[in-house]
Amino acid sequence: MNQILRIYEELLKTYGLQGWWPVNEEYHKENYNFPKNTREQFETTIGAILTQNTSWIQVEKALENLRKLKCLEPEKLLKLNKKILTEAIKPAGYFNQKAEYLITISKFFISLKGKTPTRKELLAVKGVGEETADSILLYAYRQTEFVVDGYTKRIFVNLRLIKEKASYKEIKKVFEDNLPKDIEIYQEYHALIVEHAKRYYKNKPYRDPLINKNLINH
Repeated sequence: MNQILRIYEELLKTYGLQGWWPVNEEYHKENYNFPKNTREQFETTIGAILTQNTSWIQVEKALENLRKLKCLEPEKLLKLNKKILTEAIKPAGYFNQKAEYLITISKFFISLKGKTPTRKELLAVKGVGEETADSILLYAYRQTEFVVDGYTKRIFVNLRLIKEKASYKEIKKVFEDNLPKDIEIYQEYHALIVEHAKRYYKNKPYRDPLINKNLINH
């Protein structure tokens, strides 16, 4: 078993299944059939936009506001007064910018007419970068695109498994080359990385217990 996969197994043993991406305010451990419909796909998609540069707790507040307005469908969101939309998503921060992004992604979502977007198509949408595109593909459309976030780089640079200057594309390739093409593993690994980082990577010096578990060959 390679080092990337061994670390996944260790994190899974330590923290258990995470059940990402939360839909309808619930995590769904051991159930990888989400999203089950286009409304849940849309909720996951806009969640990936809203979570940029903020915590999921704040995103949940914004989504709950949209839920109360009955605007967790693209057509309804587009009919919403922009000031009301901006106020609703204020908990997620950067609300003026994100309101524009939500309007744009809603139009894009409608244009898909139920088909799965390509990564290239998503990256052409204003407000969608590589991490957001991969999050949408992995969680909303169940495509095996590994999500690389800031925590991923922080942990694996510290473990000396990737270089400090590695690009998003290079880090993504390391994981995808060393993992089975399995939607459950991709989803859980991303979630487990976040859980691990919250515990051990908030402040330097990092004291990662993985270093002492003979998982890494240098």
